[in-house]
Amino acid sequence: MRQRRLGTVALALGIVVLTDVLRVFLPSVITIFGQAASTPAELLGAFALGWFVVAFAAPFLVARVGADVVGATAVLLLGVSRLTLTAAPGGRAQLWLASAGLLAGLIWLAATAVRVAHPVPGLALGLTASALGHALLGTYDLVWWQWWPAWVASVALVAALLAAEVTFGRTRDGDTPSVGPAWLLVGPTLLLGGMLALSPAVAGVAMSYWYGEAGTAGPPLFALAPLGVAAPLFLFGALTAPRHRWRTVPPVLLLVGVLLNGFGPPTLLTLAVLLSAAGLGGCLGLVGAASPVARSGAAYAVVGGMLVFAVASVLYYAAYDLGYPNQWLPAVVAALIVVVAMRVNPAAERSPQLPSTRSVRWYAALAALVAFAAAVLHGPWLTATNRDGPPEQVRLVAYNIRMGFGLDGRFDPRALHRAIGRADVVVLSEVDRGWLLNGGHDTLELLAARLGMPYVFAPAADPLWGDAVLSRWPVQRARTRALPAVGAPTGAQALGVTVDFSDGVRLAVVSTHLQPPPGTDPVVQARAVADFATEYADGAPLVVAGDLNTEPGDPAFTAFAGAGLVDALASARPLPTSPADDPREQIDHVFVSADLVASDAVAVPGTASDHLPVAVTLTLPAS
Repeated sequence: MRQRRLGTVALALGIVVLTDVLRVFLPSVITIFGQAASTPAELLGAFALGWFVVAFAAPFLVARVGADVVGATAVLLLGVSRLTLTAAPGGRAQLWLASAGLLAGLIWLAATAVRVAHPVPGLALGLTASALGHALLGTYDLVWWQWWPAWVASVALVAALLAAEVTFGRTRDGDTPSVGPAWLLVGPTLLLGGMLALSPAVAGVAMSYWYGEAGTAGPPLFALAPLGVAAPLFLFGALTAPRHRWRTVPPVLLLVGVLLNGFGPPTLLTLAVLLSAAGLGGCLGLVGAASPVARSGAAYAVVGGMLVFAVASVLYYAAYDLGYPNQWLPAVVAALIVVVAMRVNPAAERSPQLPSTRSVRWYAALAALVAFAAAVLHGPWLTATNRDGPPEQVRLVAYNIRMGFGLDGRFDPRALHRAIGRADVVVLSEVDRGWLLNGGHDTLELLAARLGMPYVFAPAADPLWGDAVLSRWPVQRARTRALPAVGAPTGAQALGVTVDFSDGVRLAVVSTHLQPPPGTDPVVQARAVADFATEYADGAPLVVAGDLNTEPGDPAFTAFAGAGLVDALASARPLPTSPADDPREQIDHVFVSADLVASDAVAVPGTASDHLPVAVTLTLPAS
């Protein structure tokens, strides 16, 4: 029993560390290797997949050298990579360190598959611990903190993993057969858990859609609370042996949850999270209760499952560059999990590897407690501050934040905060609120907390990616309108909010990010935004701002002028904003109605994103 527990502990800790490395590797492929979408999607995908393909040599290495030696060496390299990323994030070094850590983690998984007969408890506990830790940190990983407590926590985590691995390596699990199908599902479970079922960011965003199509002037009350239900459901399903008559329930729950996420309205995203968590855990429980089989293929099964993770991730996110529908991909992965779960032969008796029912209840209760503690810790502390009477001037900043990643590939909300500076209204483009490819962060929530400003978010590509407006004053009448796709692979929208300065003084603000097809001007979308904005403002002072992907004098730029709007940055032209390290293109703009006077326009230097923020002071019309 002792060696079984040690194997479970080592696997759970390894999953936590490997997940940390994945949260660096995945965005590094996009931001560093991808070079802000300048690298062809096919080459980017080949680079990402290559590391998972190379890992197929791991089973052969394990057979020749021995699982204990390979496992200990690989987990040491995994731990060193994790700590080195904390010490020196950013740049090419980050990309190669994360890649090396990923490969070491895959090799370690192959070695572990040969030694641990029943992986489901370790996998379930590791995934849950990783999600809860992510929630307690507000989805801001320790890797990026650059602060001594992050070092202490990271060293403690890696030390615990190494100790568990070394101790387990001395107590082999003999010739006990392995539950091979469970190892095959490690990769697909990591994917669906990180994308939906156990994502703190997705749980928080899901709550915001209860308040309307454009979310709430957030964050919503106790946004992480759904995770306090999803995590226990997942653990109960994975760690209890399901009764035979209920075998079909988890697969149905998983499929319905994933389909709701891909094809249902955003208002049902919370339900999708809960159903997928219960179904995913239940499917793991079905596989974990299977009869043991020969162990020889377990190493290949786990590496193959991780390749499924990689292929599905690349195909899902490449859709936003290549322009094909991707909602079906998570459903395909869920269907794979369902097929494996339903085809296994149930064991004649309950596996002794599974925790007791009492222990499972304690695990679930602890998971719920931690999740709700995170909900309170990162609760709705942002409130709009209405000053004494309406101001005479408002400082507005428009910024394409590239999901929070700077040119060096670092996720750094503090750098974004410094770039924005003291602003009264902030218009953001390329806001990511939980994409697994970008590490699962809620970038908007993290930035808003630093700015001390409530926000309104509007989805564009999907419920997790879009545009936002932040304001120090209360906002009203949030509305969003989808823009014509005109062949562009990524969706686009226009978000309108009304800033209430009190005493009847208001300002209509429209945030948008035009997405033209490659090599074309977004004039069709520009006209749609101009029409929406003038209709929405209904005579009130109006601002239209964002990454418009058009240069002064181009048809789209002229479309805004033709609608009666004025270039608020005209006095500072030329004002290039992209790329941030050598700005040459003037594609980030602020347009205002004629009754607003613009002054002090500037593009703020910095590399916190691949764009520069533009800032301008607006003098409100006399009341």
